[in-house]
Amino acid sequence: MRLPILAPTLSGLAILAGSSAFAAGELNIFNWGEYTSPELIKKFEETYDVKVTITDFDSNDTALAKARQGGNNFDIVVPSSTFVPVWIAEGLLLESRPDQMENFKNMDPRWVDVSFDPGRHYTVPWQWGTTGVIVDTDLYKGDPNTSTIFLDPPPELAGKVNVVPEMGDVMALAIRAEGGQDCTADMEVLKRVHEKLVAAKPKWVAMDYASIEKYTGGDYAAGLSWSGAAMRVRLEAPRFVYGYPKEGYPIWMDNVAILKSAPNVENAKLFQNFIMDPENAAMISAYARYANGIKGSEQFMPEDMRNAPEINIPPEFVDKGEFSPACPPEVNDLYTRIWTDVLK
Repeated sequence: MRLPILAPTLSGLAILAGSSAFAAGELNIFNWGEYTSPELIKKFEETYDVKVTITDFDSNDTALAKARQGGNNFDIVVPSSTFVPVWIAEGLLLESRPDQMENFKNMDPRWVDVSFDPGRHYTVPWQWGTTGVIVDTDLYKGDPNTSTIFLDPPPELAGKVNVVPEMGDVMALAIRAEGGQDCTADMEVLKRVHEKLVAAKPKWVAMDYASIEKYTGGDYAAGLSWSGAAMRVRLEAPRFVYGYPKEGYPIWMDNVAILKSAPNVENAKLFQNFIMDPENAAMISAYARYANGIKGSEQFMPEDMRNAPEINIPPEFVDKGEFSPACPPEVNDLYTRIWTDVLK
């Protein structure tokens, strides 16, 4: 349910007004690499007379560590749903109240009362997707819808598998493959996960945030990947397919939040409101090839996204996906011990 809009204070006007008179200046965005539409940024800059600077990070852990250190001038950060509760608990985010912004009416109700930010007091959806596997069908003719692609690579893929170095994604798929549930602390399950991952690593060629060229150029033939990244590869090289692991896979969402230390708060609020406009949300999706949480954005999407298998989960795999929760610190500590061994 949409909450009443705040009285038109100066802050409220900065959120609601479409005039550059309330903006001007700068906005500094801290986001994942190759994840921000230049077209979107250009439109925002021209609409509000704001100069936008983008700094990339390569993992949730990197972004969080940078914010904890302080001494930066970032306004906007884009953490994943599993990390948002940590940012909030540590007092790193501004309670910017997106739920009281003009364009909040466009948010898909599915993404309003989320566990990581109930009612959306801090964050706005950026993009959401799934974590699965990508496979070169010229080399592998078997079933791509399984985590064994990276956990126990078949001979034709061994030594050609890339795994994104994100502990949460890797652990989520491995735990499901071993019959466990999200955030499990079952030591028998975790022992099997540890053994499986350590045994699998020698069959991987890399743990990398792979570029499209690494796949299309033949460096990688398979890997643990995100849905939008896999779609971008397929559009360049149709021999690749995205697999939804039948053992279970995570659904995730990245979200736009404002740092409590932000030097340009009003411009950051303008940006949160701006990306809840359907046409602007579609620009985000068109660039990185993920779904977003904004109603009506579909009509502005590129034609090749409307029925893309990486975005539209096949019916037989819908019930295999679960939204990834934020695990308790003691559970994360257990996973970190396993992850440390995997990285050795």
